[in-house]
Amino acid sequence: MSAALLNGKELAAKKRETMKKEVSKLIEAGIKPGLAVILVGDNQASKTYVRSKQKACEQIGIHSVLTTMPEDTTEEVLLAEIDRLNEDPDIDGILVQLPLPSQISERAVIERIAPEKDVDGFHPVNIGRMMTKDKTFLPCTPFGIVEMLKEADIQMAGKHVVVVGRSNIVGKPVGQLLLNEDATVTYCHSRTDDIANFTKQADILIVAVGRAKMIKASDVKEGAVVVDVGMNREDGKLCGDVDFDEVREVASHITPVPGGVGPMTITMLLENTIQSAKERA
Repeated sequence: MSAALLNGKELAAKKRETMKKEVSKLIEAGIKPGLAVILVGDNQASKTYVRSKQKACEQIGIHSVLTTMPEDTTEEVLLAEIDRLNEDPDIDGILVQLPLPSQISERAVIERIAPEKDVDGFHPVNIGRMMTKDKTFLPCTPFGIVEMLKEADIQMAGKHVVVVGRSNIVGKPVGQLLLNEDATVTYCHSRTDDIANFTKQADILIVAVGRAKMIKASDVKEGAVVVDVGMNREDGKLCGDVDFDEVREVASHITPVPGGVGPMTITMLLENTIQSAKERA
């Protein structure tokens, strides 16, 4: 029997309808949520992501401002723009699209955004709050994954979660969020010996490494929940880090690529921006 689909596209659409109503109420109260996006350089993938974010803002009534800067922008100029937006009372969230050109330190940029406007959830202050389960902005992709699992009534407490990947954007924080949900978490990465030995033990397997179809049916326990964060191109088609056609025959639930985790990432960015606006209220 094929696995049930964890359909991020459908859940994102449902959540955005609710958000649209929330934004309308805030606007009636005299507060229009505002998101500022800064795009440095000419990265085509980044341009596509930014367009998606702006379109999503438009759909639910969030005011979005895009600042574009040339590839040779200095770190000093970018930090000055962040400072300006930190002081702008109409802006509730600031997002600097990554990756950045080599002359700019990502760390310096992330740390310059005021924690109360860090709707990406990357600032060390917000990461620390996440670790201690304090109220904060959660990183959008991990936040979206947990929301998908909750929506599908998948129990996390007491389950063995295996995370393949240890990036600061997905791997590390998603493991922490699942730990916060009382799961037992194992991290695997490029230096792990015999990754399959661990993935086959997972009740919930989360894969975020950027290697097309790396996880096969033989790497997955019967009845496991499989969340594929990968976004790769193979023979001109989008595919994940999981061999979907194989793995869906052994998993109980699986996310498709595209249409799984991706739509939830932008949706949780909108959620964080709305929450920030509510704090202003």
